[in-house]
Amino acid sequence: MPNLTEVICLSASPHLQVFNRPLLQSLAQYTPIAQWEYQQTPDEPCSLDIALVLLHDYVKHHDRPIHLIGHGVSGLLALLYTQRHPERVRSLTLLSVGAYPALDWQAYYYSQRRLLPCSRQVLLTRMVDILFGCASKPMTKALVKILDRDLDNSLSPHSLVKCLNLTPIQVAVPLLVCGSVDDVAVDPHQLRSWQQYFSEEVSKFWVCPSGRYFFHYFYPQQTAEQILSFWKSLLPSQNNPGSEKLFPADNFEPKAASVLVE
Repeated sequence: MPNLTEVICLSASPHLQVFNRPLLQSLAQYTPIAQWEYQQTPDEPCSLDIALVLLHDYVKHHDRPIHLIGHGVSGLLALLYTQRHPERVRSLTLLSVGAYPALDWQAYYYSQRRLLPCSRQVLLTRMVDILFGCASKPMTKALVKILDRDLDNSLSPHSLVKCLNLTPIQVAVPLLVCGSVDDVAVDPHQLRSWQQYFSEEVSKFWVCPSGRYFFHYFYPQQTAEQILSFWKSLLPSQNNPGSEKLFPADNFEPKAASVLVE
């Protein structure tokens, strides 16, 4: 079997894919990247187990362990897959996933929904400010629409009835945990708590100085630099003739992206 792409970014939230694009474009300058997508209709059950089986059906056709990337609930899915099939994963990169990995923007939303006497639309408008920062009225309206759709269509283990709570999960592969210092949904303490569960010396965490829950969208090049450096640390010490595509140039300068919703 020919070699397949060694880097796979998981997407279990179809309406949030737009926020992965700048990072994937930055990484794609140095190595091929595949995006595995999971979509379901409102009538289908939200089952992480079903998604894990389908993901394994895809990954098992690769002839070598792969690098997995996931943000939010997609990161949770990547973590659970790595726990089940560590022999299939070369490294795991988690974006906005804390040590208690089920905590994401939806878990935060439902906790606020139970506390605040306001409608779904009002709270989603507040969530836009929490997750993205200040935005114009048209942009806020567009972002509210995206979050509203994500509540109904993503692979989320949370609902008004119950939110899933998972204890920390230790995996036996190199792990990179990334987040933002001003993220409310997954705060820096949640990120740093991962350190006590690192099982590999090359595992590390990185906190972006800004960007909130979608820091990888606002700072894609800076995030890509951290991921590429992490992958580089996993290579053998001797020269690898096929590895130069993983390394950014010396003049790799981080730039913040503006909010763009299609």
